[in-house]
Amino acid sequence: MTVTPTPAAKAAQPRLRADAQRNRERIVAAAREIMVEHGAAVPLDEVARRAGVGNATLYRHFPDRADLIHHVTLSVMDRTADRAERALAAEGDAFQALRVFVHAAVEERIGALCPLLSDGVDKDHPDLLAARDRLERAVEALMGAARESGRLRTDIAVGDLMVAITQLTRPLPGSGCVDFDRFVHRHLQLFLDGLMAPARSELPGCAATLEDLRQGR
Repeated sequence: MTVTPTPAAKAAQPRLRADAQRNRERIVAAAREIMVEHGAAVPLDEVARRAGVGNATLYRHFPDRADLIHHVTLSVMDRTADRAERALAAEGDAFQALRVFVHAAVEERIGALCPLLSDGVDKDHPDLLAARDRLERAVEALMGAARESGRLRTDIAVGDLMVAITQLTRPLPGSGCVDFDRFVHRHLQLFLDGLMAPARSELPGCAATLEDLRQGR
């Protein structure tokens, strides 16, 4: 899947030749994969090697690590929003659309990326704010449709869903958990069954919004 720049990012970037755009997309995709595997401190020449470009090409597009991480963050947020919008448009059953989105969203490995993308990223950058707002709107629309259908319990919010996706896609500490990924979709299905109405229990606390998560509530 190609990287979809936000409208603000598109306006700010000069138009690239097709080959340069492909190189840029390969670098971002490679950086995302390798940061999931090894963390943000991975050598940038390893990112260039995996992307199949030279170091000079990488630095021509991304002058430093912070700039590359910024664009990886944008890529993950935009790709996740894409998945939410496509699921809602493609599925006639609103709760099934939610299921499709959640299982697709784990492929972005948000949980693995969150801790390493939190440092050195300007969270108030206009591009990131626009991408975050788009993602929030897309997921809220998906959950709103499922709630209106009567199949999604009413005592949860977008933050609850994103916490679950984040936690279930974060690798367990240590090296003893082999093939962890093969269990993720199984556990996601258990979680999704717990979201269905009628609710079988009363949840403690109150529904979590994305604003709650941003404030560290």
